[in-house]
Amino acid sequence: MLFSSLIGQPQAIALLTQAVTKNRIAPAYLFAGPDGVGRALAAICFANVILEVAATKSQKHRDLKNHPDFLWVEPTYMHQGQRLTSAEATETGLKRKAPPQIRLEQIREISQFLGRPPLAASQAVVVIEQAETMGEAPANALLKTLEEPGRATLILIAPSVESLLPTLVSRCQRIPFYRLEEEAMVQVLQRVGKGEVAEDKAVIAMAQGSPGRAIACWEQLQEIPEDLLRAIAQKPSTVKQALELAKQINKTLDTPAQLWLIDYLQQLYWQQQHHDPFRDTFPIQKLENARSYLLNYVQPRLVWEVTLMEISAGVNNSPTPSVLIGKI
Repeated sequence: MLFSSLIGQPQAIALLTQAVTKNRIAPAYLFAGPDGVGRALAAICFANVILEVAATKSQKHRDLKNHPDFLWVEPTYMHQGQRLTSAEATETGLKRKAPPQIRLEQIREISQFLGRPPLAASQAVVVIEQAETMGEAPANALLKTLEEPGRATLILIAPSVESLLPTLVSRCQRIPFYRLEEEAMVQVLQRVGKGEVAEDKAVIAMAQGSPGRAIACWEQLQEIPEDLLRAIAQKPSTVKQALELAKQINKTLDTPAQLWLIDYLQQLYWQQQHHDPFRDTFPIQKLENARSYLLNYVQPRLVWEVTLMEISAGVNNSPTPSVLIGKI
């Protein structure tokens, strides 16, 4: 019952439950696995157990954020000398040119936090989300803390063992997390009140076993105007449709949203052919080319015009985007 809210991770549950029942909680853990499969929820559940938070409380981050012996650390942006979390950056309308990261100052704050004895529990708990975003200096500073954590347990959340320095990994007990089967995905989505997400097969396919990613994809989908969604639901059949659709995509969506749209269209086109044993991969390949050009800062409208015209033609001997873009 300690991890009843965690679905589809039997191995992680077994390992953490065993640590609790045998009273062998390690000084440091690495929760390794894809985003959105329950790593953060497991960390919250585990922290509730370690800190002996009343079982009547719901297993949510806000129940622990004011606990004097609990610290949750997440990547931040720097803006005008201030650190901002992703949520704070969104609220302030900050234009983010680089991904957030765990900074050296945050590791120093962890050391200060653990430098005092626990106030309300027998030990403290620190959770570091997206630990893979640490640079070399923060990672080396954290290494010193992991060597002498004192009366504390640190939980690092990262996508894989390889995403962290081996010296950090060697000081952590590894808890593996895996992608969920579709049945477990639906169960999680229904539990959090997002059952409608499971109805979009393209979104579920994009999520690749991650309920968190499925919700993020669904929310991104809701940001796209309905008229544009209707237009992209079917591959353009004429050059005119292709050019009009390219213009609409470029006018409506910024580059990150356009990159997301490529993923969605690839899954959508694939799902539309699910009864065809000889699925046409030509449009999917052209969209993959489009992704490459967008990532290399080619003019987005030109990329979409060429890509959608080729999809509308539907023949392999049509001029490729590289040829047309090179000529222009």
